[in-house]
Parts: sequence; C-alpha cells; structure tokens
Amino acid sequence: MRRAGSDTRRAGEGVEPAPRAWALAAIALCAALLLGACSQRDDGRERVRFWAMGYEGEQVLKLIPEFERRNPGIRVEVQQLPITAAHEKLLTAFAGDALPDVGAIGNTWISEFALLDALTPLDARLTDPAAPQRQDYFFGAWDTGVIDGTTFAVPWYVETRLPYYRRDLLEQAGIQRPPTTWDEWKVAMAAIKREVGPKRYAALFPLNEAEPLLNLGIQAPEPLLREDGRYGNFRSPGFKRALSFYREVFDKQWAPLASNTQIANVWNEFGRGYFSFYVNGPWNIAEFRNRLPADLQSSWMTMPLPGEHGPGASVAGGASFVLFRGAKREDAAWKLIAYLSEPDVQAKFHEITGDLPPRRSAWNAPKLAGDVYARAFRDQLERARPAPKVPEWERIATEVKLVGEQLANGRVSVDEAAAELDRRADRILEKRRWMLDHQTLKPAAATKQAAGADRSLRASDTAVGTAPASVGERG
Repeated sequence: MRRAGSDTRRAGEGVEPAPRAWALAAIALCAALLLGACSQRDDGRERVRFWAMGYEGEQVLKLIPEFERRNPGIRVEVQQLPITAAHEKLLTAFAGDALPDVGAIGNTWISEFALLDALTPLDARLTDPAAPQRQDYFFGAWDTGVIDGTTFAVPWYVETRLPYYRRDLLEQAGIQRPPTTWDEWKVAMAAIKREVGPKRYAALFPLNEAEPLLNLGIQAPEPLLREDGRYGNFRSPGFKRALSFYREVFDKQWAPLASNTQIANVWNEFGRGYFSFYVNGPWNIAEFRNRLPADLQSSWMTMPLPGEHGPGASVAGGASFVLFRGAKREDAAWKLIAYLSEPDVQAKFHEITGDLPPRRSAWNAPKLAGDVYARAFRDQLERARPAPKVPEWERIATEVKLVGEQLANGRVSVDEAAAELDRRADRILEKRRWMLDHQTLKPAAATKQAAGADRSLRASDTAVGTAPASVGERG
C-alpha cells in the first residue's frame, strides 16, 4: 500500500505543476457548483421558501419528498431557524421585505405579525372543502391564530403543560386516584410529603419557568389582561386564588424552592422519588421512556391538570403555519400548508418528533391512540386556552416568572404579588395603550414600533437561553 506522500512520479511526468493544478481544480469546482445552482433555479418548478424553527425545522425535511412527489411542479426550500434567534430574524426580514412564502412561527408571535400586516388572512382559503377544517382542531390551538375575527394561522403542532406523576408513590401515600381539583391535589401533596419525609418533596414547580403559575392562572374565569389587552388583570379574584394555591405549595414545603437548573437531572430525580408530580410538556414522554430504568416504567403516568373545581384549563402553546404577505408563490405555499396539515401527515410528524397534533382526527392513528402517556394530553387539549393575543405577552410572562419566584420565597404576599404583576404589565403595555387610546397610529404601526423597542429586551432574554413562550423548550 502506498504511504501518504510516496508518489514516485517526478514533476513533469503526468503531474501538473501544483499552482496550475489547484487553479484548474478550483475553476472546475466553481463551475460545477454554479451549474448545479442554476439547474436548481431553472428546473422549471415553483420554489417555495419555508422557514421553521428549532428541532421541528430539521425534522420536517423528512416529509418534504412526499409533498414534492405529489406536486412535481413545486420545490420546497426549508430554512431552519434557531429558536433563540428566530424572532429577530423574522423582524429583520420583515423590515427588509425579505420574508419567505410560508413560515411556522410560535403561537405568541401571531398577533404581532398580524398587526404588522405581515400575514395574509386565510379565511377565504379555508372555505375550500379540501382545506384544513377548523372544527377538527382543538379550539384553543385554532383560536390562537384568530385575531379580531380573522384567521391568520393554521396550527402545526400543539403543546400544553400537565403533571407527570409517580403513581406508585401516590399509592404508598394512600392516594388511590389522580387528583382532579386543587383541593384534592393539596390533599395528595400533603400525604406524599408525610410519606417521603423532610428531604424529599411532593412536586416540582420550577422557579425558572412561568408556565406552572400561568397554567394555574389561566383557569380563572377572568382574562389575564383586560380592556382589549391594555392593562393587566392579575388582581382579579380568580388569578389571586391561583397565586394563593401556588404560594401554599411552597409554604407547606410540598415543592422545593428550586429551578430546573438547580436540579442536576430532573428525570433521575423523578425516578428516585425526589418529587412525585412534575408539571411539564409532552416532549418529556420520550425522555422518561428513555431515561427511567425498566423497573420504573410502570410506575409513572400523566394526568390532566387539576382545576379549582374539576379538571382545569391550561395554556395552548406550539407553532402555527402562516402565509407571509407578499409571498411570490402563495398558491404553492398554501398547498404545502394543506399537506403538512393532513391528519396522516401530522401523525407521521408525531412519530418523528413526539410533537402533538392539533387535529383531533390525527389522534386516531394507532400509535398515538395506543400511547397511554399521551391520553392525558389529548384530554387536556380540549380545555387548552390561548395566551393573551398581544405582542408584549412574552415580556409579561417573564414578569410572571420573576414575581412568582418572589411569592414562592415569601418575599411578597399574594396581594402584593398581584398588584406588582399589574404594575409591571401596565408599564409594558403603556406605549401600546397610549397609541391605541389616542388613535394616533393604526394598530399595525403601534405594534411595529413596539416590536422595534422590544428587540434589545428580547436579545437579553435569548442571551440566557429563553425560548419563545409558545414553543416548548425541550429538556
């Protein structure tokens, strides 16, 4: 075998002088790349540009070949956006008139881009019997994309939060069935705490997440914001009852004063019984299956989120398809949305990613219908509600997390926490409120200025790894 560098031919014997050989090779390579690029651009097919975020943006590539087979005149170009950079990139593309034809954006972003007049209304297309049928979708998921009566988005996947629990530990504590009300949940947590002792806990409500408190708060009969999103409504009786429940969990030491990052491995700690309830999203079904030992696989389960008087509501998160206004190939882009929204395709996407389909009919797929851990999510999604549809919501949700941590640590009372949340929300909404109340600008212009003002704040959020409030952060 010839050793590296052992070519025995002398210069001039069938070997080009090195500089000339490299130059010719580089020219040939560039020509080949240009020819390939030109052949892609000039292959006669419509080119649909599709932007999608995170893990889903990578995995959706597996579904594109079938779409192109069915639609030989269309070629899809998928660009995957990192979650923490996606919002800034979309705003930059909007400002530069460079948005793609179709995108999958976080549900809490829909209102912002609708008010920016960056999205195409979809109601006319949805009258087609072959289009996605809204009655097949979970209401909360669909309603997220409806702004002032106009539909701007079609849900792609949906997520919500509910408790994972150790049913063996509940049984040891004398709890025979999962709780369905707050009072039953408190009884269960108190019994578990008595059983496990002072060094372990009944639940984990991570203090670095707003979702545990928000999912309790959205169960209130009053909205989280009032007067069409002009003011916070956290001093409402219903939200204050949620704050009281949340505070009691920590006061009674049913949950540790800890964030996810302060626990080395939440799956291992759940497995060893450090806590028995863990409120989190559907991606953890796969994590618990993969990470818990075989002898514990029959000891855990999911359950609907308890409510004040029965099974409670929760926040509908996830991502949705939108057509960006000015799309050059709008009809072809709509065909892509319709294809990815087919129940069979949604079921396939669930198999690939573990994401939950927003269409009820997709849940009839044998693999999903037979998943005992997903059943509670199917039930929960019937009660999921959209987050407030204002562009400032993610900033407000961050304040809910911060004030919730103060409440859990006993630094503020329930009344003080509610008042502080209203104060912070009202400050965040001040510019929007002034513009809308004085009618000095159209809502779109007000939102565009607010979006620009938010950029530095969002950048500071992403610097510490904050994911969009509508898109579940895996882990």
